[in-house]
Amino acid sequence: MFQIPKLKHTTSGNFFLLAGPCAIEGEEMALQIAERLKEITDKLRIPLVFKGSYRKANRSRLDSFQGIGDEKALRILQKVGETFEVPTVTDIHETQEAAMAAAYVDVLQIPAFLCRQTDLLIAAAETGKVVNIKKGQFLSGAAMRFAVDKVRESGNEKIILTDRGNSFGYSDLVVDFRNLPEMQANQVPVVMDVTHSLQQPNQSSGVTGGKPALIETIAKAAIAVGADGLFIETHPQPSIAKSDGANMLPLDQLEGLLQKLIRIRQAIL
Repeated sequence: MFQIPKLKHTTSGNFFLLAGPCAIEGEEMALQIAERLKEITDKLRIPLVFKGSYRKANRSRLDSFQGIGDEKALRILQKVGETFEVPTVTDIHETQEAAMAAAYVDVLQIPAFLCRQTDLLIAAAETGKVVNIKKGQFLSGAAMRFAVDKVRESGNEKIILTDRGNSFGYSDLVVDFRNLPEMQANQVPVVMDVTHSLQQPNQSSGVTGGKPALIETIAKAAIAVGADGLFIETHPQPSIAKSDGANMLPLDQLEGLLQKLIRIRQAIL
């Protein structure tokens, strides 16, 4: 397996964690969340990748929050990485964004809806950065081998696969934990996106709903199945977050959850 740049505590035997706000809302908020995440994960010896979208391209409504400006948000991500000495990850949506974002972050994330976009996968691969490909809600875990092949055949072996549930009707998602071992068969780290798996998309209001009360359930099951990492969006006050507040974990609940998950991880090793 490859090593994510700047990733610490990799010898602890713990799962690794991609965590942060859904979107970069401002520098003060990003640094506040990153500082607390660093404190928690250093204490628990969990490898941390700080997550934040510099722009939200996939939105239901035209008036939904999209971002504070691409370069401004990317510079905040860069500052987080430098200040707390942690790797950072952000989404890209079009081919020309790959090189731009790669100048600021360590991991490029391919959104689930775009995991079949060949040119986007190739552009991400060619930056030489780690590429985290989210499994489409419309795909099986086994089908993700073709996305892996596109990145590998473009000369990049630094690949992560992330599950975020499968479409279940028009307005719900369900997690099929068979997807995790199926994706691990590609010999890449596999992550469970806990919070996005609990979304309720396509609501009549145009605002995505969620079931955050089940975050602990999905996270525990993923670790028990053998997930290499977890993806958890978190915010000090999810109710006022500008994106995906309906399915985020309150920041003050994260440490207790991670302590439980560590015990499960230790039990299955």
